[in-house]
Amino acid sequence: MKTETRKKTKLTLVGAGPGDVDLITVKGVEAIGSADVILYDALVNKELLKYAPYDALKIYVGKRKDKHTFTQDEINSLIVESAFSHGHVVRLKGGDAFVFGRGYEELSYAESLGIETVIVPGISSSIAVPELQGIPVTNRGTSESFWVITGTTSNGKLSSDIELAAKSTATVVILMGLNKLNEIVGIYKKQNKQNSAVAVIQNGSLPSENSAIGTIETIGEIVREEKIGAPAIIVIGDVVKLHPYFSESLINSSYVTN
Repeated sequence: MKTETRKKTKLTLVGAGPGDVDLITVKGVEAIGSADVILYDALVNKELLKYAPYDALKIYVGKRKDKHTFTQDEINSLIVESAFSHGHVVRLKGGDAFVFGRGYEELSYAESLGIETVIVPGISSSIAVPELQGIPVTNRGTSESFWVITGTTSNGKLSSDIELAAKSTATVVILMGLNKLNEIVGIYKKQNKQNSAVAVIQNGSLPSENSAIGTIETIGEIVREEKIGAPAIIVIGDVVKLHPYFSESLINSSYVTN
């Protein structure tokens, strides 16, 4: 009687990059190509699934505002169940899995149950999206450091770190914060930073990319005019003045006060 060889259980955590299908790493593509199961998020470009074996199981586990297909606990359990039933699970996440991606939670849960784990870093949208707009997060003589902050914490509130960041001269990059833009603007105004430069970039690195460039004083109205929606990142600081359209946006804006 022939016995079936059980596949080795394995989890590979792959950062898929900011959205452009070509911005995933070679190692990430190789991991997808060897997957038995792929669990992918909302911000992952679905074109990446073409690199998977034709018979690989592909499961969408994405989370968007008020639209969660699975809770985090359910995703953790699904990773483990899939590893024991199928073998190699690739957990495909937008950007980098360790930058507000709950990657460490998933990794440690799998490891606690004896599953081998591998990490494949991804290009974080917090750096790549501003960069693709011509905005460096640091620049000699302009910014010596940068903060990357979540706009929405696990309890749905705005991160208190934004108040601390607003007091600094650092570049501040806020992920998942578009629906908190008015609160963010209010915090900066309390610091008398109405003239701080701001960029809000939607769908960074994709053909549908759209952006709003302005200041703390004007950005809310410009975002509405440009119909910016989620997913979007917010970049605040003097580095935004290096954007090729920053001066032009000020000249054309009727919301700038002298």
